[in-house]
Amino acid sequence: MARLSRRTSVVRRLSMSGAVLLLTSCVPNTAQEVDMGNQYAQQIEQQLPMVRDPEIVRYINVLGDSIARVVDDRSLTWRFNVVDQDEINAFAVPGGHIYVNRGLIARTTNMSELAGVIGHEIAHVTQRHSMKQMAAAQRANVGFSIGCVIAPSLCQGLAGTGASVAAQGLFAKFSRDDESDADKFGVLYVSRSGIDPRGMPSMFRILLQERERNPSGVEAWFASHPVEESRIRVTEEEIAKIDPIVLRSLARDSRSFQTFKTRLAGLPRSPQRAR
Repeated sequence: MARLSRRTSVVRRLSMSGAVLLLTSCVPNTAQEVDMGNQYAQQIEQQLPMVRDPEIVRYINVLGDSIARVVDDRSLTWRFNVVDQDEINAFAVPGGHIYVNRGLIARTTNMSELAGVIGHEIAHVTQRHSMKQMAAAQRANVGFSIGCVIAPSLCQGLAGTGASVAAQGLFAKFSRDDESDADKFGVLYVSRSGIDPRGMPSMFRILLQERERNPSGVEAWFASHPVEESRIRVTEEEIAKIDPIVLRSLARDSRSFQTFKTRLAGLPRSPQRAR
């Protein structure tokens, strides 16, 4: 119940922040996006438990920066974070804030799988998916899409507070389109950074297997990242366009990643946030 209350609070606050900004601009410019994202990030990190261990924070940012710095043409300040929750999930906040749940990292087997998730989320920011989706939401429910990214299990329950059925259908369609777009750019971004993009379809397979074994553990991920067998095919088709010689030269795993994963697994859980 406490977790539900905390997430409800986050969604409501972010929805209000998005509404204020969107009243002044159809599609926020980069400066507005960064300001909005910083507000979201501050609220998220006050409400959700974060892993603060310096070595974990350092590694996730080194890995994330190695991808973002070769694809970002707006010179954003990127920040990568590990959320101390066992549920499998990851999400991007406008302006360059990326969050990956501890539970997702625990399911990875090598560095390229985590890099694929991060590359996908970076693509949501570089392609400005949230900004475009928010602009479309002006005639529906401002800020609803951001709330669904952060706490997708609450979206249906929020219908009574202004999230219409029509808006849910609209955002679901955008989500499918944006997910496909982020998959394709994610393959490009990861490979451009020198990492093997085959980690992306490999991670999809892990998630599909997890859904068979423990559906509740991946509920949050599948609510905001619809994973279907077709997405494995699409990403593999994108990977097939890469020169095989180049593909063989890309990094799949590293000792530093395995050290990072082992350290994370051994850390005590963060204290639960107060309501």
